[in-house]
Amino acid sequence: MDVRATIGWNMRRLRVAKGLSQERLALEAGIDRSYVGRIERGSENVTVSTLEAVAKLLEVEVADLFTTVTDAGNEQPRLPSGRKPKVKRGA
Repeated sequence: MDVRATIGWNMRRLRVAKGLSQERLALEAGIDRSYVGRIERGSENVTVSTLEAVAKLLEVEVADLFTTVTDAGNEQPRLPSGRKPKVKRGA
């Protein structure tokens, strides 16, 4: 896995664990939501200042975004959706 993919994977993993949407993370970090999506897909060369802002919001060290993801195979494990389940309202 290349570095951009590793950063994106860790960013999404940590964001979902915190219960944050891409939109909320982007808003609080002062970046565009589509930029967050591109980072998480590994298609964006993210800046150091953005990494610092994201790490601060996720309450982790910047180095945690570079942690190599390992599993039994070469494929990344699936992450749960970042969306919260819809709540059915009574009729």
